Amino acid sequence: MASPPWPAGYPEFQTRRWLSNGHLQTIFGNFLPRPNHLPRPVAQLVEVSPAHGTQISSQVLCECHWQPLPERPQRPTAIIVHGLEGSSRSQYVVGNANKLWQAGCNVIRMNMRNCGGTERLTPTLYHSGLSGDVGRVLRFFIETQGLQSVSLIGYSMGGNLVLKLAGELGADAPPALRSVIGVSPAVDLGVSADALHTWQNRIYERRFLNALLKRFRRKAMLFPRAFDPQRGTYITSVREFDDRITALYSGFRSADDYYYRAAAARVLDQIAVPALLLHACDDPFIRFTEETRAVIAANPHLTLLETEHGGHCAFLAPPDPTNGNDGYWAEHTAMRFVLAHA
Repeated sequence: MASPPWPAGYPEFQTRRWLSNGHLQTIFGNFLPRPNHLPRPVAQLVEVSPAHGTQISSQVLCECHWQPLPERPQRPTAIIVHGLEGSSRSQYVVGNANKLWQAGCNVIRMNMRNCGGTERLTPTLYHSGLSGDVGRVLRFFIETQGLQSVSLIGYSMGGNLVLKLAGELGADAPPALRSVIGVSPAVDLGVSADALHTWQNRIYERRFLNALLKRFRRKAMLFPRAFDPQRGTYITSVREFDDRITALYSGFRSADDYYYRAAAARVLDQIAVPALLLHACDDPFIRFTEETRAVIAANPHLTLLETEHGGHCAFLAPPDPTNGNDGYWAEHTAMRFVLAHA
């Protein structure tokens, strides 16, 4: 299907020389070193699920970079959510945070449950349907810091979470929520999981799967009454992991049930705040169905920027040192969207 017309006011993406291949974009985008000039973060634990019975509460760790008072509440704030098996220290999170901080924004780098070394802080696993966790983080900081302008930025799985939350909130979103951005968002989970299992993508699947199984074994050691480590044996795909482990321990009937109920695609039509989706046609494994594309096109609050190249969460363009552009097109585009709707 042809990409939608390019909206006015957004810089077009030009791929960096020698990196017109989606796999090269994806790999280099993950491993190129990134400078980090952020100040030391303020660590904040946020309870996202209360304790009940003998089960402890679930908390997530947020690393916060606050602009000085008294201007802090009036400054734009970005909550950045990482992707599958990432953390607040993932290079794309740090890169985006640096740009937003230098532009005068407050920045909150949110870890999902269990991520960033926080396995002890929750008795549960994490999954793509926990949009409520992002909602609780959003409301916590609005209430405790008096924030007046907040944007959500999510990458891949995090992109699904922030868009799903925006759809679930619909017209009842807090007035402080000004915009939502999904970079390579996994809004159609089932078809993307199947694409991940194709032979050309097995290197990515194996990396994700090894990390997921390692984390599951760690959870089983920490919470031996809750998790059976034997369920992690002989698993050969992410879909199989979701069928045998995610679904079982997270209240879904199967992987298909999980992918359907957790997908942001079901609620994109209800998003009522400005939302930006960045997607590359050569993303190795993120897919949008035709139905999802039709929903995106029909909702005037949604803007899809779909590039020919860019890979997964990479979008490496030629850098231009004369104007301080480091070539990370998605990060510059996200920042432009945040500031435009602040």
